[in-house]
Amino acid sequence: MDIVDLSRLQFAVTALYHFLFVPLTLGLAVLLGIMETVYVMTGRTIWRDLTKFWGTLFGINFVMGVATGITMEFQFGTNWAYYSHYVGDVFGAPLAIEGLMAFFLEATFVGIFFFGWNRMSKVGHLVITWGLALGTNLSALWILIANGWMQYPVGSRFNADTMRMEVSNFAEVLLNPVAQAKFVHTVSSGYVIGSVFVLAISAFYLLRGRHVELAKRSMTVAAGFGLAASLSVVVLGDESGYTAGQNQKMKIAAIEAEWNTQPAPASFTLIGIPDMKSHTTKYEVKIPYALGLIATRSVDEEVPGINNLVDVAKIRIKSGMIAYDALAKIKTDRKNTTLRQTLDTHVDDLGYAFLLKRFRPDVQNATQQQIDAAAASTVPDVPVLFWSFRFMVGLGFYFILLFAVAFWLSAKRKLTTYRWFLQAAFWTLPLPWIAAELGWIVAEYGRQPWIIEGVLPTALAVSGTAAANVLFSLLGFIVFYSTLLVADIYLLVKYIKLGPDKTLGHNVEENLVAAE
Repeated sequence: MDIVDLSRLQFAVTALYHFLFVPLTLGLAVLLGIMETVYVMTGRTIWRDLTKFWGTLFGINFVMGVATGITMEFQFGTNWAYYSHYVGDVFGAPLAIEGLMAFFLEATFVGIFFFGWNRMSKVGHLVITWGLALGTNLSALWILIANGWMQYPVGSRFNADTMRMEVSNFAEVLLNPVAQAKFVHTVSSGYVIGSVFVLAISAFYLLRGRHVELAKRSMTVAAGFGLAASLSVVVLGDESGYTAGQNQKMKIAAIEAEWNTQPAPASFTLIGIPDMKSHTTKYEVKIPYALGLIATRSVDEEVPGINNLVDVAKIRIKSGMIAYDALAKIKTDRKNTTLRQTLDTHVDDLGYAFLLKRFRPDVQNATQQQIDAAAASTVPDVPVLFWSFRFMVGLGFYFILLFAVAFWLSAKRKLTTYRWFLQAAFWTLPLPWIAAELGWIVAEYGRQPWIIEGVLPTALAVSGTAAANVLFSLLGFIVFYSTLLVADIYLLVKYIKLGPDKTLGHNVEENLVAAE
């Protein structure tokens, strides 16, 4: 593995570890707000106990999320130095705002949430809890604005004098449709994870006959919120599919293993076996019109196939070579207006010329064979995307079914009646994390070979350090992050086994009976 592969692997590993903690924080924060709202409205102390107990588990997870997130931002300087130089003017702003949200706003609310119970009024503390939920969501928003720009780089332009991408319209960066679609979809998936977590742990208590009243109330909240969230994930995932269909056509074609453009509206491949060598999908089962409706929301617009998009890439590479040649000449003749006009005409394709750097240093002299190879490199690993997407979607529909059953049983007051359902809810616990990680694989792996879609190839973005250094830090991160993950699981299991009585220091069930 070279420096590019190792740097990609290190960032992928740290990101996947970090995302084990983030979505649970998002989901639990809103659930805490709902539970405490019920407490303020009813005055029943069991809802305060619920909020405190789940808040303890939230706090453990929050700390781990912060610890694993800090190192990710430093990697932009240590492992991705040219990326930081080339696009730092655009990417740095939302990342800096996210840091303010996470380490000032969100952390402040977390501290007041835990230490303000006996120092504030009920309504005052409720405001803090909802502020905490808002802070976690705003933190995610700015991260996804930065990531959305990497997927669809709007509101920016290339400056030939500084050799960097610069902000031309910050409002476009902020209101990027890809970023907004990713935000609502990602946050909704976090709500599903939080709801499954509460549902599964409550099912564990009911199976053991412990903390029955607390567990039933927790399951009721998780069932209603989880059903709404799981339905939202599907609906908002459709919006993500549409924005990708408009702006990341190769990603959509790879997800669907659509090798050649179909007549509109294109069919959706429900299942099949993609073959990268023959550029075919064997044993495929198709749903007529579905892909065309998802990707274009029309019946007459085509969804380009992989082979057709490779042909488009060849054209854009040749156009980018013209821009690259003009840029090289501008360095020695900065006042030449003709060269600048040529660059301006072809600058949108400059990133495609950079793809040739993988095959030869003097881009202007690339052969047709090298142009073809560079165009072919724009195709990501189709089987990985194809199956990751289908497993993710299958799990999404399973969560809808699970929460629908939980909601019905809750409405009928039969949560303790069917042990098979409680067992299914408990064993569902790891599945939403798997679905979330698959979602990130689809989003990030599907963008390759670009670190900034159409602007900067991943292979050019790395730092000029030795591969051995990255390997050493990668192994260190794996050990460190694995230790944190083990500690997180240990603490969560410990406090779940202790239950609310020992965690809160009083018998929750007895307090409930006395209140009634």
